[in-house]
Amino acid sequence: MRVLALFMLPALLAVAGAGRCDVSAGGGSDSRVAVAVPAGGAGAGAAGEGSSARLPAPSFSASLPIADQVIVRKSERRLYLMRGGKVLRSYRVALGLMPAGAKERAGDFRTPEGRYLLTRRNSHSDYFLSIQVSYPNDEDLRRARRQHVDPGGSIMIHGLPNSLRHPPDYYATSDWTDGCIAMSDSDMVELWLLTQDNIPIDIQP
Repeated sequence: MRVLALFMLPALLAVAGAGRCDVSAGGGSDSRVAVAVPAGGAGAGAAGEGSSARLPAPSFSASLPIADQVIVRKSERRLYLMRGGKVLRSYRVALGLMPAGAKERAGDFRTPEGRYLLTRRNSHSDYFLSIQVSYPNDEDLRRARRQHVDPGGSIMIHGLPNSLRHPPDYYATSDWTDGCIAMSDSDMVELWLLTQDNIPIDIQP
């Protein structure tokens, strides 16, 4: 599946801008996006700086429905792409090393709970693609101030690490992130293609 995801990466770079996590990718209001897949060749997300790839003419294109909401149910380890209240796709996800409870502070290894937005895309992260979640929100900041703690940040949805430190089965069956939401590389490709910036993500217990 990782090979398939790597094959599709040039198409992703044609659809969305590349860069570090502090560079926003352009979004739009159109509910569908044309996906271009080159006739050959493969690209791989890698750590470091980068810019949008310019690709030759694609061999074919397809029109895909775009989600208007993302729901993560932590107890199910599932992420749902929604459109008009209906499920478009469902994926297994991995959570932080301490998955129970909402994130409260930096370094607690918990995945947040609440309503956020998908804000920034990075095709050159330390993982196979990443999309930032807008944690902390106002409620998280108020709670952190009351508790006199750093709420933390840099919560992402992302694929596998570019440099695997464990066998593949570990990532498929364990909660292994610092608090992010992780998916297989092939699932991350679909999430990237079927979402746009600033759609809501609801992370539920």
